[in-house]
Amino acid sequence: MTAKPTFSFEFYPPKTSAGQEKLGTTFDELNALSPSYFSVTYGAGGSTRERTLDTINMLKKHGATDIAPHISCIGDDKSQIAELLEYYQSIGISRLVALRGDLPSGQVGMGELPFARDLVAFIREQTGDAFYIEVAAYPEMHPQARSFASDVQNLVNKYQAGANAAITQFFFNADSYLYLRDALEKQGIDTQKQPLIAGIMPITSSSSLVRFADSCGADIPRYVRKQLTDFGDDRKAIREFGFEVVYKLCERLIAESVPALHFYTMNKTEPNRKLVKALGLQ
Repeated sequence: MTAKPTFSFEFYPPKTSAGQEKLGTTFDELNALSPSYFSVTYGAGGSTRERTLDTINMLKKHGATDIAPHISCIGDDKSQIAELLEYYQSIGISRLVALRGDLPSGQVGMGELPFARDLVAFIREQTGDAFYIEVAAYPEMHPQARSFASDVQNLVNKYQAGANAAITQFFFNADSYLYLRDALEKQGIDTQKQPLIAGIMPITSSSSLVRFADSCGADIPRYVRKQLTDFGDDRKAIREFGFEVVYKLCERLIAESVPALHFYTMNKTEPNRKLVKALGLQ
């Protein structure tokens, strides 16, 4: 019998106090499913730093489930990152998602820690094993990578720098995840001990999904794009079709022994809760 994977959820920091209050309710609803942790994103060059910190502190007051802040190296120097690490330790954070991050508009130069592997190494240098560190992975290749082989090597470098696990960009083709997993294994990465976590994006809107996918290089299968276009403004049909697509993707991944699923919630309870329950993960 295939073991069920663990699962987690991602939030982004709301822009308003009303959004923050609503997120607290969403957290309570999803936390009732007993996820492993919640991650909270961090804007380009730390542009949402204060809102990210406010969100983390708010969520910690709502429950005991681990909160994993995103931390990026673009836009911050070593002293700023060291200060942030010290703060996170002081409030009981034990998990981080370490990313290079996007270069803010108008910024020139990559800073003291230009790549995620440099950030991971710096975190280990500063804090030892105080944090469980996750990094980003790209089943369909990072948009700026020279080749698939170089992208795999970059991920291997992040593991070797001290990352415990990697979370993938969202995808809809299970074979792309499995190909990356196999490529890592060939490079000596044991993906059961250093997990490759599958990032899952529920489909609730045609326009926003296409926009996200085009911006990050994720592929939407032609049949999915065609169906979403045909549904037009029929939100109910989009949600039902989208649920079926993502449910079948998760089923395939579970059958292939994926160690964990990470749901990009878009700060919504549904359909994330529905997927967890339908997959029998709770």
